[in-house]
Amino acid sequence: MKRAPRSDPGPTSWDFGVELEPDANGLVALGADLEPATLLAAYQRGLFPMNVDSTGTHLGWWSPDPRGVLEPSAFRVRRSMERALQRFTVRVDHDFRAVMTACMETPRPNGWITQRFLDAYVTLFEMGWAHSVGVYQDGQLVGGVYGVSVGGLFAGESMFHRVSEASKVALWGVVEVLRDSPEVVFDVQWLTPHLAFMGGTEIERLSYLDRLWAAVRAPDPFDGYEPGASLLER
Repeated sequence: MKRAPRSDPGPTSWDFGVELEPDANGLVALGADLEPATLLAAYQRGLFPMNVDSTGTHLGWWSPDPRGVLEPSAFRVRRSMERALQRFTVRVDHDFRAVMTACMETPRPNGWITQRFLDAYVTLFEMGWAHSVGVYQDGQLVGGVYGVSVGGLFAGESMFHRVSEASKVALWGVVEVLRDSPEVVFDVQWLTPHLAFMGGTEIERLSYLDRLWAAVRAPDPFDGYEPGASLLER
């Protein structure tokens, strides 16, 4: 199956000026919506949406300082992952909805993915602006990651695993897609100990925004992969 051309969502009615300064938690603004045009305008300005509280009624837009990123050249493939790669199949955009649903259903503190987010990002995927990497064992989905892709930006949103090493292998899959492309930014939002262990780091917000400007104007590395492509068979 060949990748379909992206759909243009048109302009957003909301103003996401980069001059807005985040608070101590990285929160920049409240409100707006999750329409495709809104989401793409926000990501291109260094913002991403999350609910502010557990009720899911208050939508926040975040731009942390510092910002977590994962440089493909710094990604650490350890011996345990090398062994794990022999057990799994890793596919690009094979079942985006299933990957995001698994992320939504995985218990975690301050879980923020609601049905509203699921519907919005599935729409982005159908328009060609979101991607997933799924990890399969014996035909079953056991891990994955999804995010938004604009040019050379891949904004990782969430990941999950059901067996050991599966989420690490999913990250490996994203890195494989991005590795050989210039002007890429693998945005991981906030740096966690797990991401730091895998090679993630933090950069100042203004440095992130400088890199973002170039990245969103670069080619999208995912364009080189047909939906369902296996990364271990290329």
